Amino acid sequence: MSRRLQRSPLTFQVTLTVMALAIFALAMVVGFGFYATVQADSVSLERQKILFANGMRDRMAAVDREQESIAVWDDSVINAKAGNVDWMIDNISVWMYSYYGHDRVYVLDAADRPVHAMREGNVLAPARYSEDEPVLLPTVERVRRLIREPAKEDLAGGPVKLAAGDLVELDGKPAILSIMPLVPSSDRVIQTPGSEYLHISVDFITDALLAKIAGQYLLAGARLLPLSQPVGGAAIPLVDSHGVILAYAGWDQERPGSALVREAGPALIGGALLAAGVLAFLLRRLRRASSALQTSQAEAQYLAFHDTLTGLPNRALFEDRLRRALLTASHETAKVALLYLDLDRFKHVNDTLGHPAGDELVRQTAARLQQAIREVDTVARLGGDEFAMILIDVDDIRGAEDVSEGLLQKLQEPFKLADDQVFVSASIGIALSTGPDADADDLLRKADIALYEAKKNGRGRYQVFAGDMDDLLLRQAPG
Repeated sequence: MSRRLQRSPLTFQVTLTVMALAIFALAMVVGFGFYATVQADSVSLERQKILFANGMRDRMAAVDREQESIAVWDDSVINAKAGNVDWMIDNISVWMYSYYGHDRVYVLDAADRPVHAMREGNVLAPARYSEDEPVLLPTVERVRRLIREPAKEDLAGGPVKLAAGDLVELDGKPAILSIMPLVPSSDRVIQTPGSEYLHISVDFITDALLAKIAGQYLLAGARLLPLSQPVGGAAIPLVDSHGVILAYAGWDQERPGSALVREAGPALIGGALLAAGVLAFLLRRLRRASSALQTSQAEAQYLAFHDTLTGLPNRALFEDRLRRALLTASHETAKVALLYLDLDRFKHVNDTLGHPAGDELVRQTAARLQQAIREVDTVARLGGDEFAMILIDVDDIRGAEDVSEGLLQKLQEPFKLADDQVFVSASIGIALSTGPDADADDLLRKADIALYEAKKNGRGRYQVFAGDMDDLLLRQAPG
């Protein structure tokens, strides 16, 4: 009895120590698990917001591209100015609704008077434009100012697109607005500056549109949230050009950390008896969560620097690689060659076989270009049917010419598009770095000029940039 009493304090101390260590270990595990859950959910939410915002920007750019397919067209200019209502219905209003889903289309004359109106596939009296005019007018005036200003060039040396877009609110609903002038697509139609008709497209932001955007990034429950409704963390504001929030786009937040805790709950309860097993389980699960997060981040980074249609580097990654190649070449004797390529009469394929066939032609072209160059070189898609290739360690221009000849031969082989066999050709402009002070923008400009010369001299060929091409281009430019 006495010995048992003497042993009791020690037993109590040991038990207390073990319990304290167990509680401390459990607190550490629970605390670390809670922190990891919050961090994983937070990082995942920020990624979701970035992806959804990119999806909205892509949709606005798509509306602009879809509208351009009919705004830059000889027939649009001719028939709009002739007041050919049936043609406008079939080609620039109801067709835009049925094919692209543009909800409202208006055509304004040179004095900004409505000559055609369509809403949700129904042709209306042009005077109905007045109902939307107060909201659309600021963007209309912005386009008119762009038309009146002297012509400007973009980074590639081409003319800046005369178009303006915004997010607006019509009938209490947010919508994507895009406005551009109807301009000729060839020299066969001459249009006096200032006489341009305007094409207005409105695409309402609906739950269906948001669900389509969310589906691209495996997000669920996308919906439009009015300003009167409480907004959770999984939402981004839809803001117009003046900084006014029109509504919110929301979705069901993915919570990888919380899902992890829910899945691991039974194991955590059992872990009270088997602390070592629970700790090993948690470590494995945390490694998996961290790996999934890194994979998601890598995918988001990949999407930011690669073309979604072909998987090739996009313009941003291309420009970075070109500058790096020039910086490396400045310390060595080898040169860098830049090849600027686009398909001849690509628009004809789109017009005759449809845009899906055009997309497939771009994908097959990208695959052939990748097969035709070395792994150390770079092929990128700059947009539409335009590609660029960076050839490193080039001794002289002959090496770039040999590659260009091989590319042209490769592209002369028939393309299989749906049930059709299509033959296309391409034109290539070549520019070679000239020394340690070579500039990426200047090299791209020279390749673009050489491409212009190749097309002007018959297409289906390549052209090396020569020093006198700048002067020739200036002499040929109007005004």
